[in-house]
Amino acid sequence: MCGIFGILSETGMNAQDVKVLASHSKQRGIDASGIVTFQDASYQIVRANFEVTKLLKEHKWQSSPIVMGQSRMVPTEMADNQPVVRDDMFVIHNGIVVNEKEIWDSIEVNRLFEIDSEAVLGLAIAYINEKKEIDGLAEYILSRCKGTVSAALALPKQGKMLLLSNNGSLYTGMKNGAFYFASESYPLTQVNCTDIKQIRQQCVTIDIPVCEDIKVRDIGEKRKKSSVSGFQKIAAEEAMLQYPKPELKRCTKCLLPETMPYISFDSEGVCNYCRNYTLRNVPKPKEELFELVKPYRRAEGPECIVPFSGGRDSCYGLHIIVKELEMTPITYTYDWGMVTDLGRRNISRMCSELGVENITVAADIKKKRENITKNLKAWLKSPHLGMISILTAGDKHFFKYVESMKKQTGIDLNLWGINPLEVTHFKAGFLGIKPDFEEKRVYMPGIYNQLRYQFLRFKAMTKSPGYFNSSIWDTLSGEYYRSFVKKTDYFHLYDYWRWDEELVDNTLAQYDWELAPDTNTTWRIGDGTAAFYNYVYYTVAGFTEHDTFRSNQIREGQLSREEALKLVEDENRPRYQNIRWYLDLLGMDFSEVIGVVNAIPKLYPWNE
Repeated sequence: MCGIFGILSETGMNAQDVKVLASHSKQRGIDASGIVTFQDASYQIVRANFEVTKLLKEHKWQSSPIVMGQSRMVPTEMADNQPVVRDDMFVIHNGIVVNEKEIWDSIEVNRLFEIDSEAVLGLAIAYINEKKEIDGLAEYILSRCKGTVSAALALPKQGKMLLLSNNGSLYTGMKNGAFYFASESYPLTQVNCTDIKQIRQQCVTIDIPVCEDIKVRDIGEKRKKSSVSGFQKIAAEEAMLQYPKPELKRCTKCLLPETMPYISFDSEGVCNYCRNYTLRNVPKPKEELFELVKPYRRAEGPECIVPFSGGRDSCYGLHIIVKELEMTPITYTYDWGMVTDLGRRNISRMCSELGVENITVAADIKKKRENITKNLKAWLKSPHLGMISILTAGDKHFFKYVESMKKQTGIDLNLWGINPLEVTHFKAGFLGIKPDFEEKRVYMPGIYNQLRYQFLRFKAMTKSPGYFNSSIWDTLSGEYYRSFVKKTDYFHLYDYWRWDEELVDNTLAQYDWELAPDTNTTWRIGDGTAAFYNYVYYTVAGFTEHDTFRSNQIREGQLSREEALKLVEDENRPRYQNIRWYLDLLGMDFSEVIGVVNAIPKLYPWNE
């Protein structure tokens, strides 16, 4: 999902404003960019595989009456860049069209590129070929597309540009007679635009120069397509993944095995995790939440920020906010390079169906993945279950950018959809930290807890010097924002709304919520790291976070032990496709990595 922007001015281009809009668009990603100008009686389109501010510096555009552009991170399933150009028209699109295959199958237009945004052009071509006009075109496109569509569709032969959006991630403004647009309202306020308006389920039509000449130039090599659904299975690789089903002593009440850190069993075989468990899924009255959000309600405009990963819990939380609380939210997504394309598509589905604006903040994806690679290489030289969490440390800046979103949008309230049953004591337990059965949150806050955690992790890092790399600051700063910075106007939906897995799954099915091709679970499927780290935990310790999650459901009375055992037997199966995707992104050899993991001494009896 990219940041798009543009200025159309007949009296001279404001170069500083172009730079401000372009710079803000980089918040959405810096993997690729594109700009549009009108010079020498033709539309000039330049696309590059680097950030948009660099692209602007390398090309002359100051004398053009039109400057439009985009900056984006590139989903792994898309090899082509924007603006997408064909049949004498072009489009800059923020969002993801999730039904692109169905669209191409239904129209008599051939697909040319590997990018979902082309579907918008395909529909435009089909409509104009049939109707011989553009009246009703925007409505037709929005009615046919599933997923978020916020786009600038240029029709140079007709001398028109359509700005359309189905979820509100597109704003327009005016300044000194010039027309401005951007994916968010914030950059328009920064350049002192007036008459700022949001486009949602509607279209704004603008006159542009009539011209049939569109010149396109690409800088850099075309990106290689790499996706879970696109690669070919290698049987020898898949056969390397072990699924031993060890005979472990387990708690007679829940599923936790003897390899769980700090576990003990009483005379009846019940573990200390069960004996010390306090019910977590016992929400306060919903009426309290309605009262709590009253001061934040507005007569118009967005009222709350929803941190939005595209996972099932945040998606169901968004459903609650829109349908039950009847609030107008803005969703915020932090993409650190390990959000899967499936996760992004589910973000797109939910935001389009509910008409909700989405602001994506993309990290420097290349750098983040390089950090993970460095730490994974260090981990492989000295495998330690307590150090697995360092592979996911890069996502903790999620908490930092919530504060940025509050400042940019002027919204104080943020509502989180964190599942109260996702407590995984074992991840820190393998590092040497005893479980805190009184902890109310799914992560470990507090200065003392964090200092002890960092001390023990430092000791583990000394066993593999490769951990002392350029990623350390990124890791520590992310954990600072998560665990130390005070959070205000910050509330958890499931403190007031009971989390019910069957209800959650059934509700999301109504939105055509997409499931993963390599597992039956609906949990963690948008997280590109989960399949790998759960494979490590299972291979070495004989259990995963699925065992701890299902154990919490047993304690809450949501599942019987027999039901839970059947579920984890299926959920703990190795996810070859996701693991392969993960290692491919990191540039790691599948056979070498899995070979090292398989050779780690087991915490249970093992016979080859």
